[in-house]
Amino acid sequence: MSKLAAIKPLGQRIWLDNLSRGLLQSGALQKLLDDDAIAGVTSNPAIFYKAISSDPLYTGDLAKLKQQDLSAEQRYEALVVPDVQAACDLNLPQYRSSAGLDGYVSLEVSPFLANDTQGTIEAAHRLWQAVNRPNAMIKVPATQAGIIAFEQLITDGINVNITLMFSLKHADDVLTAYIRGLEARRAAGEPIDHVRAVASVFLSRVDVLLDKQLEAIGTPEALALRGKSAIAFVKVAYQHYKQLFNGTRFKALKAAGAHPQRLLWASTGTKNPAYRDTMYVEELIGQDTVNTVPDATLDAFRDHGVAASRLDTGIEEAVLVLAQLRRLGFDFNRVGEQLQQEGLKLFDDAFEKLLQLTA
Repeated sequence: MSKLAAIKPLGQRIWLDNLSRGLLQSGALQKLLDDDAIAGVTSNPAIFYKAISSDPLYTGDLAKLKQQDLSAEQRYEALVVPDVQAACDLNLPQYRSSAGLDGYVSLEVSPFLANDTQGTIEAAHRLWQAVNRPNAMIKVPATQAGIIAFEQLITDGINVNITLMFSLKHADDVLTAYIRGLEARRAAGEPIDHVRAVASVFLSRVDVLLDKQLEAIGTPEALALRGKSAIAFVKVAYQHYKQLFNGTRFKALKAAGAHPQRLLWASTGTKNPAYRDTMYVEELIGQDTVNTVPDATLDAFRDHGVAASRLDTGIEEAVLVLAQLRRLGFDFNRVGEQLQQEGLKLFDDAFEKLLQLTA
């Protein structure tokens, strides 16, 4: 068993944070599914910009699309929807054999809609219908407008990967919106047993931002907290998650066939070379979670990663780290909003470059 495949028996699923036509047609994605028990795929505007701009397999189709009377966004979708469908089809056997737990492929709505609730709902429905696969997930951002859209999409029975979460408030708001969406769907007499969602919590960007501020403070206490903020916040968020989905409110939904919304760890490539390159995987393995991992981190874990269940350990230390950060003046809600806005800007920029490619 590969080191990556050894994570699955511990209750966590590893998804690939990458998608391209080359991965699909070369057999590389199928090999990851077979050898490393990769259980899903995520994409975003930056991933597709890299794919379309560098993979020659797109060249001919893009040239043909440019001869058609289509918008740049329509051309982009015409290029990537078949890739998402192909990835869904590769993952369909494990989706079926796991009764819908595994095998999802995520496609993101336009980041330009981040503050447009109705626009997000309409785009999510359009992409859901275009992909037309039961194991697709539509990605929407956890902005205020996005969370309202997310709740409606769950009510509508669409699988959602809600993304760009950077704080406990983001996590709590999203998880409760999921429950409200399921409650509304059940009240309308619709089935809830097939609806699945994940909540993508970003890690490395939290440490990048806070480490700089801790170094600026410069005290021994501050410096000792470097590289600990993201993991501490995620471990505490996981405890919130367990309390919510093991609580009385979700009990009735569970009895009706509902599934908990899984927490997903994103941005898990270590950006600081001083830190272990597998830390955001090794420290956060636990039941009913997902980690979406970029290629370099997959390679690193396959080489020297250690698969062990650690997400439920060190909770008292995690709480202490967050308390120490608060004493130093850190406002986690403000940090979360700053990082979310920065993340939206990065996705906006990537999407703008994508549309320039397809214009």
